[in-house]
Amino acid sequence: MLDRFKVPDDIAVRVAPDAMRATVTSLFTALGMSEAHAAQSADVLVYADTRGIDSHGVSNMTPRYVSWLKKGVINPTPQARVLRDTGPMVTLDGDQGLGLAVGPPAMDLAIERARAHGIGIVLVSNAGHYGAAAYHAHKALAHDMIGMSMTTGGVLVAPTHGAERMLGLNPIGIAAPSGKEVPFIFDASMSSVAGNKIALLNRVGGKVLPGWVARADGSPVMEEAPVPEGFMMLPLGGTREIGSHKGFGLMMLVEVLTTLLAGGGGGPLRRGDSTHYFAAYNVDAFNDVETFKADMDAYLRRLLDSKPAPGEARVVYPGIEEAETEADRRERGIPYHPEVVEWFRSTCESIQAKHQL
Repeated sequence: MLDRFKVPDDIAVRVAPDAMRATVTSLFTALGMSEAHAAQSADVLVYADTRGIDSHGVSNMTPRYVSWLKKGVINPTPQARVLRDTGPMVTLDGDQGLGLAVGPPAMDLAIERARAHGIGIVLVSNAGHYGAAAYHAHKALAHDMIGMSMTTGGVLVAPTHGAERMLGLNPIGIAAPSGKEVPFIFDASMSSVAGNKIALLNRVGGKVLPGWVARADGSPVMEEAPVPEGFMMLPLGGTREIGSHKGFGLMMLVEVLTTLLAGGGGGPLRRGDSTHYFAAYNVDAFNDVETFKADMDAYLRRLLDSKPAPGEARVVYPGIEEAETEADRRERGIPYHPEVVEWFRSTCESIQAKHQL
């Protein structure tokens, strides 16, 4: 994560991952979720914070998840049901549950089907926000599988040359197993920057970089500037000249493989809440697992050993910095903005949930 999104060290409040996990679990259960769903949801959020994906961590509790649960927008006790099952492919109805709760079991099901069929793909429609895409893809690694996860984000993005919000943020997460090297784990929105990171910028008083957002009239902001009123996100690439058509196409790809494939429409025409995509590829169905891991190790090591550009210290691939951040935050605690910590304390006390902050 870029430094401009981070909480300054001089004000950060360090919290042990287990303490935050217990606090979030208690808060979810106080809002009506089962202990199992609350613990699962908390694990997804703390995973993100521990690995430096702060835009998808526990700060989403305020005001998003708590408000949704209080207003009944999210079902606290969902019972996912099968809509279609063809063996390797399954479509589920998430019963309007939080994706943090109903998503991980769906990824587990994809892994189970991949073990039997070589590949498993599970769609979950009618479900709320599912956190960091990497969490779900990461689950496949322990099974010597490649994991992939996608979801429809909020319709906040203007298409290339457009002046209207027509596309979801639509992140993609991919994880591939390795042997000795840190696994490749990729997680990114197909917009120029994750939407939640704009909220982080506002919290720390930061500015957007060129090509991240457009003004309300659709004109791209091409200088470092405060977040404009009525802004729209731009596709990955920012403008056509530097490749926004590629981000635009990838966003459409995610819509096709999620909401449209599950029968829920696309973009501004979606019916219902988010649709999540979970896939597992069993390496053993395609190749010898040890050969694959050895080749991954060689490829990853070659990337790490490659020559850096002038002024740069090193080359890293997706997963390296997250692993380093995780090691640091497990030892020193997760750095939170004081406003976030105070919100947790006051909210837990107001609804009589236990906290360890």
